[in-house]
Amino acid sequence: MLWRWKGKLKRQFDEKLIAELQKARTEWLEQKQLIEKSVDPSLEVLSALQLAEVKYFFLLREAKHRRITLREVR
Repeated sequence: MLWRWKGKLKRQFDEKLIAELQKARTEWLEQKQLIEKSVDPSLEVLSALQLAEVKYFFLLREAKHRRITLREVR
């Protein structure tokens, strides 16, 4: 019984990680487009882009470490 509970808990956290990963990716791409469209981006905008990029790649690395694919979650 413990093993079933452990598997269910892992699936829940995997789904949560995938949702956060997709959210971070869209945020990173939006920031990237904002920089590309701006003529003279401020330091705040550049730092927000860098933060979004770091957050996305951290979550991506964690998903690879846990061997999560999008097909598993669906």
